Amino acid sequence: MNRNSLLVTLLAGATLLAATAAHGQVPPPREPQPPIVTVSASATATLPNDRMTAWMRADSDNASAKVAAADVNARIAAAMKRLQGVPAITTASAGYSTNPITEKDRPTRWHVTQTIKLESADFSTLATEIGALQESGLLFSSMAFSLSEDARRRAEDSVTQDAIRAWQQRAQNAATGFGYGAWRVGEVSVQTSDGGRPFPMMVARSDMKVMAAPMPAPAVDAG
Repeated sequence: MNRNSLLVTLLAGATLLAATAAHGQVPPPREPQPPIVTVSASATATLPNDRMTAWMRADSDNASAKVAAADVNARIAAAMKRLQGVPAITTASAGYSTNPITEKDRPTRWHVTQTIKLESADFSTLATEIGALQESGLLFSSMAFSLSEDARRRAEDSVTQDAIRAWQQRAQNAATGFGYGAWRVGEVSVQTSDGGRPFPMMVARSDMKVMAAPMPAPAVDAG
């Protein structure tokens, strides 16, 4: 999987000043306004993803919607209770649906699904729990890796400083190239964007609820 990239772009106007101004001399009266040039610079940082998110679900089909719901509720409740004993993982309900299944010449059945979201910075522990939950009858829907807000904020602060230093050097080069001895900052715009967030790893749906052999933990790599 790709790493998470941050891009900071700094766009600012630099007012070029005559060489005499650089030495503290007062310019003569009615001197023409110095030119303004727009200078841009950018900096990029590539960071390792430090958060793993997985989605697990319980499915049940039955002629009785009540029976199907009870089956799903029981398995999700057992999973949530198990995860309460794993402090490294945070959990949340992610969706619940009840849908009729109608087929020609067959009685209507009901399909009930509930999904839970698991998130952790401890990839090994989360992978182990995914395997255990699969053994208990839950299905593995998908997983994704991302950058935590704290890590992103620290990276943005650092990369912004890099962009500012690069902009200052470009502004000085522009002043020198136009024959001016100094410059001052005009309007400044700082833009931050993701170089590309990783997409979730999708897992093919399976209706198999009981496995003959123990389910191994999935192989994970944050990138």
